[in-house]
Amino acid sequence: MASLQVSGVTVAFGGNRALDGVGLTAESGHVTGLIGPNGAGKSTLFDVVSGLRRPSSGRVFLDGRDVTRSRPAGRSRHGLARTFQRLELFGRLSVRDNLLVAAELGPDRRRAAALVDALLTRLGLTAIADSSPDSLPTGVGRLVEVGRALAMRPKVLLLDEPAAGQDGEETERFAALLRALADEGTAVVLVEHDMGLVMSVCDQVYVLDLGKVIAVGPPDLVRHDETVLAAYLGDA
Repeated sequence: MASLQVSGVTVAFGGNRALDGVGLTAESGHVTGLIGPNGAGKSTLFDVVSGLRRPSSGRVFLDGRDVTRSRPAGRSRHGLARTFQRLELFGRLSVRDNLLVAAELGPDRRRAAALVDALLTRLGLTAIADSSPDSLPTGVGRLVEVGRALAMRPKVLLLDEPAAGQDGEETERFAALLRALADEGTAVVLVEHDMGLVMSVCDQVYVLDLGKVIAVGPPDLVRHDETVLAAYLGDA
């Protein structure tokens, strides 16, 4: 059974369809890529999956449970966590406390402090644990946001352009983290414009254009798809 299944999701704004019958499946232990040009509907799909936007039609399932009408908090309790395209951190809290807020809401709240310490070490953030997120470079701030999502102990992790602002070395370490999370059983769904990262870590890639899925498959297949080249990769 898929950890996340999106079936026939449509989001309409007046006569414009931001998403048009979109389907997506993400499996435990795999990294699933979601790519496409700006305005294709990627973040809108994440909003639907996380409960921030109600679809005009279609359904969303987490571990076989229909959560289409569930609130975001309910989806979090069922194992969903996400990051955002625009960096969303608590600027008045330290890096450690940003993670601690999430850990205390997660399933391991009794071990919240120990979980946060482990995540800070894993992500290489221990030295800046007491710093304000507002003082950090964008790439590091995005890693803090990933850490906050991981503090929820998610089964399904949605990452919206998490590598933006990272340099080459940081991106390599981040790719290793994504593969490790998948190896531990997490279903990772990655929206990213860094095609090197997408092609190196993803098991399956979905391509959105104008609100529709135009291609699905392994990275090597998608990379050479003529429709995808014309719509996106050929101009990247």
